[in-house]
Amino acid sequence: MEDSTALTGRSWKQIVAPYCKANPRKAWTQLLNSFLPFVLIWYLMLRSLEVSYWLTLLLALPAAGLVMRMFIFQHDCGHGSFFRSQKVNNALGFCLGVLTLTPYSYWRRTHAIHHATSGNLDRREFGDIDTLTVEEYRGLSFWGRWRYRFYRNFFVLTLLGGTVHFVLKHRFPFDIPRSWKKEWASVMWTNAAIVAVVVVMSLMVGFGRFVMVQAPITVLTGALGVWLFYVQHQFEDTYWKKEEDWDFTAASLDGSSYYDLPPILDWFTGYIGYHHIHHLASRIPNYNLRRCARENEELNDVTRITVWQSIKCFRLKLWDEEQGKLIGFRELRARYG
Repeated sequence: MEDSTALTGRSWKQIVAPYCKANPRKAWTQLLNSFLPFVLIWYLMLRSLEVSYWLTLLLALPAAGLVMRMFIFQHDCGHGSFFRSQKVNNALGFCLGVLTLTPYSYWRRTHAIHHATSGNLDRREFGDIDTLTVEEYRGLSFWGRWRYRFYRNFFVLTLLGGTVHFVLKHRFPFDIPRSWKKEWASVMWTNAAIVAVVVVMSLMVGFGRFVMVQAPITVLTGALGVWLFYVQHQFEDTYWKKEEDWDFTAASLDGSSYYDLPPILDWFTGYIGYHHIHHLASRIPNYNLRRCARENEELNDVTRITVWQSIKCFRLKLWDEEQGKLIGFRELRARYG
């Protein structure tokens, strides 16, 4: 990979400028071709309870994919890119946040911090997978190392972690300052709306049946969301630098992967696999990302990860500052004993 810092300043801004324009027709089309199928599949899941719960769980897969796709729409709203009007973006973002269990204003602010600090070793703040350096890990106590290894376990981080993050942490995000009044209001209003939806749906279909349908969708969506976020930044030759050496363009292109997914998965994930371009220019709506990548070869000299390669990425746990790459615990033992 060539030095990404060669693509700086006006050059990359000029490249991405044509793709940063919101298209209401495309936005509405995406909403309709995602929300309406989700409602239909949810209804089919409800009816499938009378046949077999295995069928219900099978239908939960495309339902979770559609929720993930709508999360990307909410994500675009947070960046002000889905629609031209920020008021419309904010209104839609809040509504989608009820469906995705993600308070819109809270998430919008923490995600902005992620974009501003991704790859900065001195600013590992909100919106990141916790990542320690080799030196930091070796300085931990036995229990500190155990907690970190438990947290970075594949099943804990995805299945358990995704559910806890979206179902519990988003209800009570005590890690944000009390001074964030707007963000706390977003959390409270979203919680109230979720309670209202649960009450209404329980009256319509029964609480037990509602949970049997919605629970697998929520668990699968959370796991998928964590999985996507993980492979977008946690690959061997990713980018981590100290504050004084950190560079935005390098962090975007070297620290964000191109997740080369099959077309159907690309669609369900809202083209967020073009994550390097998204970090470089977050005002590009998801429906323009693929076109931007195809029409500008200079943006694609980045780390490309296939589905199989993304599975292997989960062995990576620690940033080795000496080698400038992520390594696994096995490599750590081989090097330090």
